[in-house]
Amino acid sequence: MSRALDPSEPVTASGAAAKPRAELPVAVNSAMAFFREPLAPIFTAVAVLVLVVLAIQFARTAGLVAALWGAGGLATAVWLRNARGPLYDLCFGGLLATGIAAGELLAGNTYGLTVLFTVTNMVEITTAVLLARRFAPTLNLATVDGACRFLLAAAVVAPLPAAALTAGALYLINGADPFEGFQTWWFGHALSIAVIGSFGLSLTRRHLVALRHPVRATEAAVLLALLVAVCVGVFFLSEVQIGFVVIPVLILFAARFRVLGVSTALVIVAITAVGGAMVGRGPFVHAGPDLADQALLAQLMVLLGCLPILLVASLLEERDRLSDRAKAGQVRAEQASEAKSRLLANVAHEIKSPVGGVIGIGELWKTGQLGAITPTQAEMAEMLVKTARQVEALAHDLLDVARAESGAVKVELRPTDVPGVLEDVRRSTALRPEAAGIRLHVVSEGDGLIALADSQRLTQVIANLASNAVKYGGSGGLVVFRASRIYDGVRIEVIDRGPGLSVEKQAQLFEPFNRLGLERSTVEGHGIGLALAKRLVELQGGTIGVVSTPGEGAAFWVELPAA
Repeated sequence: MSRALDPSEPVTASGAAAKPRAELPVAVNSAMAFFREPLAPIFTAVAVLVLVVLAIQFARTAGLVAALWGAGGLATAVWLRNARGPLYDLCFGGLLATGIAAGELLAGNTYGLTVLFTVTNMVEITTAVLLARRFAPTLNLATVDGACRFLLAAAVVAPLPAAALTAGALYLINGADPFEGFQTWWFGHALSIAVIGSFGLSLTRRHLVALRHPVRATEAAVLLALLVAVCVGVFFLSEVQIGFVVIPVLILFAARFRVLGVSTALVIVAITAVGGAMVGRGPFVHAGPDLADQALLAQLMVLLGCLPILLVASLLEERDRLSDRAKAGQVRAEQASEAKSRLLANVAHEIKSPVGGVIGIGELWKTGQLGAITPTQAEMAEMLVKTARQVEALAHDLLDVARAESGAVKVELRPTDVPGVLEDVRRSTALRPEAAGIRLHVVSEGDGLIALADSQRLTQVIANLASNAVKYGGSGGLVVFRASRIYDGVRIEVIDRGPGLSVEKQAQLFEPFNRLGLERSTVEGHGIGLALAKRLVELQGGTIGVVSTPGEGAAFWVELPAA
């Protein structure tokens, strides 16, 4: 035996249920009982019968057409929420047709009119269900796209054929104004599907669970009481056009209870607005003696003035869901980053100890302290020591990257003489073998170039930029270290006249272990220097970047706050 579908679970238009969720208290389950199989079709048929009788008795404005028709919206929502396949659809449609026909007969319609209205209502409901399944298959009003698709397909388009059939048939039967009949039918039935249909689809387990908390339940009760008081005052007691007063209350529902809150509030607004017009009360009585015109104004106010708030609620709910996903993704990314940092630190520690031993042995071998060596052996010992020192430098860089990403690097900010740092870096860079034949200049533009920085870490950053300028931009024969004052700090630039960088490569510069396609070049490097420099600059409250044009060199800049 298959499990009965609980409409409080996420469903698609075909009726497929997601995995079951935790059980709810009896109070919440009872609120969902109307929508639960196998009672849902029977309850729906009975409810449709009652709504048909009420609409015919109290809401007719254009001859035989009612301005407030709740049966269509209720039937559409329950049908969509409980779809189980073609056989179920056939049985459900038969029960609905029976309920509509019974309601028409109980309200006093003739057999001919009963058949007409039953057929046109079933055409409308069936069209709404088919269009919703086709164009809004997820039935998810918690997204702007889903809400728009449902409203356009089921509420706007679906009532059109039935409205045309009814208006034409009534014109042929008793000469009723076809335009007025079409207009009243479409507005009334579109309002029903848009408001009551949205309420039925948004009544999910997740929304009701929130109402278990006393504070939320009290807040909902207070807002509902406020809305009822405002609607009674606006649509029954006042004859001034102040319908806009309900909009702030609807916005409150959107902000606090999202789609379910707004759809519930719209049901109350629609009933009081159209109901007030039907009994000759409220601001719409000034539209003229024609009851159809008064009801039309009330329908327009709800459809055009209040219904868009439902899209606002959908947008807020969609934002909440995206925010939750973003937070979850951020947590996962942080966990992955922490794991990577731990791995880097462990690898670096494991590398440092044996490499130190290799360097010591190589130095002893090179100097002949392990015995007499040939010139070839001395050269090999030199290469061994050089390679081991490169690995040792890599291990130190890996440790620095891991510490920087984990927040373990501490910076001590104090007034730092920027020109002095640049001069120290220039001198140390000039001693590097690859700097031979390259002119290194320091340019200080102005006085008082004192930055609030950690001098040791700033020297490390500038030295890294200088090393890159010499290695990658040394072909230009000149590297300039420039310091200048900006509006609220000090700007440092390391400028070369090398081949420059494309826009695509500039976007990847500060990614760890990205050498921009130079992995197989003769230039030594590991692709972590700039990533480390960026992190160290940010720890000092500064920013780092590059300005470059292919063929015209590159200017790496660092901006730090002034002391």
